[in-house]
Amino acid sequence: MDQTAVTLIAAMGARARHAATALAGMPTSAKAAGLRAAAAALRAEADAILAANARDIETGAANGLSGALLDRLRLDPARLEGAAAGVEAVAALTDPVGAVIDTSARPNGLQLSRVRVPIGVIGIIYESRPNVTADAAALCVMSGNAVILRGGSEAAHSNRAIHAAFARGLAAAGLPADAVQLVPTTDRAAVGAMLKADGAIDLIVPRGGKSLVARVQEEARVPVLAHLDGICHTYIDRAADPVMAIKLALNAKLRRTGICGATETLLIDRGFADPLPVLEALADAGCELRGDAAVQAIEPRTLPATPEDWDTEYLDAILSVALVDGVEGAMAHIARHSSHHTDAIVTDDAATAERFLNGVDSAIVMWNASTQFADGGEFGLGAEIGIATGRLHARGPVALEGLTTYKWVVRGTGQARP
Repeated sequence: MDQTAVTLIAAMGARARHAATALAGMPTSAKAAGLRAAAAALRAEADAILAANARDIETGAANGLSGALLDRLRLDPARLEGAAAGVEAVAALTDPVGAVIDTSARPNGLQLSRVRVPIGVIGIIYESRPNVTADAAALCVMSGNAVILRGGSEAAHSNRAIHAAFARGLAAAGLPADAVQLVPTTDRAAVGAMLKADGAIDLIVPRGGKSLVARVQEEARVPVLAHLDGICHTYIDRAADPVMAIKLALNAKLRRTGICGATETLLIDRGFADPLPVLEALADAGCELRGDAAVQAIEPRTLPATPEDWDTEYLDAILSVALVDGVEGAMAHIARHSSHHTDAIVTDDAATAERFLNGVDSAIVMWNASTQFADGGEFGLGAEIGIATGRLHARGPVALEGLTTYKWVVRGTGQARP
């Protein structure tokens, strides 16, 4: 392993540990004040941040980044204001640190309680979206954790500008600037050093494509909170309202195609009365449809789907479409191809909806709602670290509570174990 990278991450980890210890003992008011100051700094330095982002966009376009990736990378005044407002929203959330999860009393008089505490030092490895720099920093600080951020090379200038403003805001409010650190190099060796920094980093959170997550899961010696592909499904049941079906299919796919909550596969019950208006609306809106023979027979603009299409996160205006035999057929398809991120049913039949909600094993399941609501902000959690698709620790949008663990507190009156 590259010793320079190992030394760098070890030093950053030591500073982060010191900052995390300080944060863990700070009251909610101090952390909130630090975040409000960081948000103010983001606004004050908006011109510099947007100029840095323009450099990244220019470089990305010259290097052939796809339209979807450029959209993820791009900042404008509205998106930057959204990031600053998101930091302020986190500052206003209920602080989970110190919350008592439950209590119990033993027959011998011991009083037990489980209390939420910070995890410690979080390492976040992410791609494309520079707003993650502010979102992740805010969530980690408010939950009492220090964070080491390693963004993608395509957003290097944007990340540095956002981090610099954020850290200055924290320091101005009296919080340790080392609570939020950005790895200063785009060398991939730094990622490897983070993954093996057991003892310096307590949890790794990858946010990016399949290759990044696969590398993290393969190489990590630190616990990982994984976010896999967003292969999300919308299922239109035979009892779906036709107008609602069109509205939700369009929104779930096309509102923003480059986010992980975008629907990538549309499933339609063979018993649904008229699928053609749904498919026409999508095709007319510029969405490329890829489907089986039955779908092609309904909407001639549909291209043939390959086996790979059902397992592809397009992040583009492309949608795979299949006809299925009722809710059981939809659930069987989802079980084979879903990434366990977000899957939705459109139906007016409550019993069918409950069958879907109970039977689909995904982090988020929805009834009569667009999959694009799969977002921490939309769930009232403020910003999010990501959507966890595993089954342990945290699942779905990971926000403040997901960045804490707990300890047992035992209060006695002199009991000695016999």
